[in-house]
Amino acid sequence: MTATGVRRSPPGAAPAPGPARPVVAGLRLVWLYLTSRRAPAAAGLLAGLGALLWAALHWHWNIAGGAAAKQVIPLVIEAGMAAVIAVTSYGPFGEPERATGRWLPVLRAGATVLITAAAVGAFVAGATGGPLPGGTLAPLRNIAGMAGVGLLTAVLAGGAFGWIGPLAYFVLTEGALAGTWTTPWTWPARPPHDLGGALCAAAAFAAGLALVTVRGTRESIRDATT
Repeated sequence: MTATGVRRSPPGAAPAPGPARPVVAGLRLVWLYLTSRRAPAAAGLLAGLGALLWAALHWHWNIAGGAAAKQVIPLVIEAGMAAVIAVTSYGPFGEPERATGRWLPVLRAGATVLITAAAVGAFVAGATGGPLPGGTLAPLRNIAGMAGVGLLTAVLAGGAFGWIGPLAYFVLTEGALAGTWTTPWTWPARPPHDLGGALCAAAAFAAGLALVTVRGTRESIRDATT
């Protein structure tokens, strides 16, 4: 008795599946990571906020109270988009994901930049609804800067609480708009082409992105204290 022909497939049989191609495997990894970060839901929320901005500009929604009040609705939408970016920076797997994923830093950075770009795109699309106070340059600065505040909050206090940073910063900015604050760290209250405000916003986003890339977000307050 011999084993001749045992490894031969019967006529008409499908060939055995080979190993997944690196490109396909990489795309699947990216998709699984984005799904774990609720990126599809985030895209829907960002699109909804963009539509809200379009409606506010198209139908001239406003809040009584002077020139500064005209910036409130766009600023609320900017803070909402930054909150979405911050909350999608963490996933449900926690430490096992950090221990097993060698591509995790790259995925963290790439996903954060991608969702931030989606927020910018949604805001720009919404800005087509009508004239935007101060133009579109300042809101893009504001979204990036407040997203950085949210990412820093997610790293320090926990990913589920990342939304608190942009909303708290929004309240701070309201005080700056109502008062006579001149610090560039309240960049939404600065003119659109203010270099100091742009640098501070860029520094906040760069710091948040760097920490999220290297360390990831905290999964809870308890994790933040360990």
